[in-house]
Amino acid sequence: MTATDWPLWEVFVRSRRGLSHTHAGSLHAPDAEMALRNARDLYTRRSEGVSIWVVPSTAVTASSPDEKDSFFEPAGDKPYRHPTFYEIPEGVQHL
Repeated sequence: MTATDWPLWEVFVRSRRGLSHTHAGSLHAPDAEMALRNARDLYTRRSEGVSIWVVPSTAVTASSPDEKDSFFEPAGDKPYRHPTFYEIPEGVQHL
């Protein structure tokens, strides 16, 4: 297997405890362990991460931006899903 045959992995990094993982980028690696090590070296060089996830790109299923109106339309009539009915108390972070 050559480097051009290696699968593509999506990398998600959590920068601090309590925050969500965010997509940092992609990389090629022969397996999950090597993808994790390469992600650490590539995306957390300055110790900005506390947790890393690597996911095979083939395992990611996404909606199409072209179908956004029809795909997200059913949620438009459910305002209770949005936190607009209460105030967030002072001191609450990362909500």
